[in-house]
Amino acid sequence: MFKAFSQWVAGWFSSRSAISDSTDDTTAEDKDPPVLIFVGQGNPGPKYAGNRHNLGFMVMDRIAEEHGFGPWRAKFQSQVCEGKVEGQKILLMKPETFYNETGRAAQAAANFYKLAAEDVTVFHDEIDLAPGRLRVKRGGGHSGNNGIRSMMAHIGADVRRVRIGVGHPGDKSRVMPYVLSDFSRTDQDWRDALIEACAKALPLLVDVSDERFQTEVMRLAPAPKHDPKES
Repeated sequence: MFKAFSQWVAGWFSSRSAISDSTDDTTAEDKDPPVLIFVGQGNPGPKYAGNRHNLGFMVMDRIAEEHGFGPWRAKFQSQVCEGKVEGQKILLMKPETFYNETGRAAQAAANFYKLAAEDVTVFHDEIDLAPGRLRVKRGGGHSGNNGIRSMMAHIGADVRRVRIGVGHPGDKSRVMPYVLSDFSRTDQDWRDALIEACAKALPLLVDVSDERFQTEVMRLAPAPKHDPKES
């Protein structure tokens, strides 16, 4: 009888150990949390996939592919994936809150990983830059971009912004249909080259070499010569 009891006790502790090991596996990602968050602005669903407003999503997809990030999955009201660049763990996000509420999803991730505004970078289309231009910025206003307004409200003004120029349609009344329209065929060449350059030059951004990142992107993907203006 004592032997049977001893076997039962040993079995009980063995089962508890297995449960503990299983729990550790499910939280493995939290033991190596990301130290940077990169957010692409855009709208979810195939209807918007090719829009100018979805340029941030396009950059996220190319970064994930270029640097061998893990599979996309649902978390933080977003599609997210993780990987390392320059030895630093990065979380990529494509919020499913729609463009104007980007900050809600980003805040959920930043709070979970206890990261500050300085650790968050948002990639977005910029109508106040000529097509194919790129500028990196911290601080300042939102310039009427509701997605950036949301990021600043939920994360803080010090969030880093990678502004990717798509040009201005010329009249304020035409802005919304313009950014919610697909890139034209003539724009697709510079768009694809710029997306590729952002992915290739990403290690510089990870190292907080903003100016060098900006310069390298423009070297790899020079803006179209016929741009009417530059901001």
